[in-house]
Amino acid sequence: MNYKNSKRIFEEAQISIPGGVNSPVRAFKSVEKEFPIFIKSANKAKLIDEDDNTYIDYIQSWGPMILGHNDDRVVKAVRESLIDGCSFGLPTKKEVELAELIISMVPSIEKVRLTTSGTEATMAAIRLARAYTTRNKILKFEGCYHGHSDSLLVSAGSGLLTEGYQDSNGLTDGVLRDTLTLPFGNLEKVKLLLEKEEIACIILEPIPANMGLIETKKEYLEGLRELCTKSGTVLIFDEVISGFRVANGGAQELYGVTPDITTLGKIIGGGYPVGAFGGKKEIMDMIAPVGDVYHAGTLSGNPISVTAGLATLNILKDDKSIYTQLEEKVDFMVEKIYELSTKYKIPVCINKMGSLFTIFFTDKKIIDSLEDVIATDTHAYSIYFNTMLDNGVVVPPSKFEAHFIGITHTQEILEETLIAIEKAFKAMK
Repeated sequence: MNYKNSKRIFEEAQISIPGGVNSPVRAFKSVEKEFPIFIKSANKAKLIDEDDNTYIDYIQSWGPMILGHNDDRVVKAVRESLIDGCSFGLPTKKEVELAELIISMVPSIEKVRLTTSGTEATMAAIRLARAYTTRNKILKFEGCYHGHSDSLLVSAGSGLLTEGYQDSNGLTDGVLRDTLTLPFGNLEKVKLLLEKEEIACIILEPIPANMGLIETKKEYLEGLRELCTKSGTVLIFDEVISGFRVANGGAQELYGVTPDITTLGKIIGGGYPVGAFGGKKEIMDMIAPVGDVYHAGTLSGNPISVTAGLATLNILKDDKSIYTQLEEKVDFMVEKIYELSTKYKIPVCINKMGSLFTIFFTDKKIIDSLEDVIATDTHAYSIYFNTMLDNGVVVPPSKFEAHFIGITHTQEILEETLIAIEKAFKAMK
């Protein structure tokens, strides 16, 4: 592959943009590549870069492109909406329609507030939980990522793990003191902490996907629900990735566990900037202008994002077979990757859930903690990433992320991907 234009653009970008990228994981540093590829267009399951290289896409904009890039139905709705205007700073009927649609699909949500991003949604949810409980301290889990607000950057996942650290600089002593962390999956440690501390909320990804994909046990989520109910602690599910990705009602539908507040993003904008947080009516009615917990945003409920979200969610709601198809595609890929692993004696552990999966290069059979993920072979993942890229397949540029499959990943595309994976495994010999 020729990357001449991407290299040149990256050199220019570093002059005007810190690190040359607007989100750290895009820099490709952790996969031992000097520069990232710069994308100029996309269609269905494919990306095209500035050098006119075409790639099969397993990043899917980190989740929202479940219907594929530029789905005709979504594009048609957006084009029609653009004619009416792209931002008003005033309410629209479509905001109400999207809110009603979300409430009809997500078990925990009785009322919902739209935001511009998932980061903003989790930040507001934390503030709301503190106001509701009149407590200051929060509990999050090591390796779970909830956006880049101060409270949630303590022991976070995603880009922080990719860059080789967990706590961002610039956090105050007060933030560090009020944000408590524990290893994900250890219910006994949560129980002991809640017996000692008054905690406003517990926030977690019910399906962690920012330290690589970690498969959650139902008993763990049920236990957290019971402990929160008993202690008066608000349970927040961050479903920015899992919401509408693994089921219409997200992880809470799959596991049958209902949180007090849910945060959403990604798919509810059909790929356009959007987020949301919602939950019990008694909690949500504490938000201004009804209550005194302030949340605002000029672009909250942006009409273009809302239009794309309405089109996407209505398609997912009307055709539930989409989730079955996606799971079958993932099952096929995982089975074939394990066959290649055996053939070339490259040890891997693959975690999967719905339309997500992560390949860990390790001889450990089960990966269920951040420590397990950190111990996996980073160099092997770099070989995998770069070989895939050179063979026209884009996978996450970090071992701490998940692969996403969309409905436009055809059988032919999956078979083509497996050819590239075989080449990657040969390169590791």
